[in-house]
Amino acid sequence: MKKLIKYLKESYLEMKKVVWPTPETVVSSTKVVLVSTLIFAVVLGLVDYLLLEGLYLIF
Repeated sequence: MKKLIKYLKESYLEMKKVVWPTPETVVSSTKVVLVSTLIFAVVLGLVDYLLLEGLYLIF
């Protein structure tokens, strides 16, 4: 039980050291992730489409 209490105390102290991002930082990071994911999806979709059309021409 002492180990658990020690662990919880140390965890609490470590959490106080964490520098949490501001809401503005979270929103801007989320936008970057969403836009880059959409761009990547469009590029992969385009490549998939072109490869499929190429296979249709061959076969």
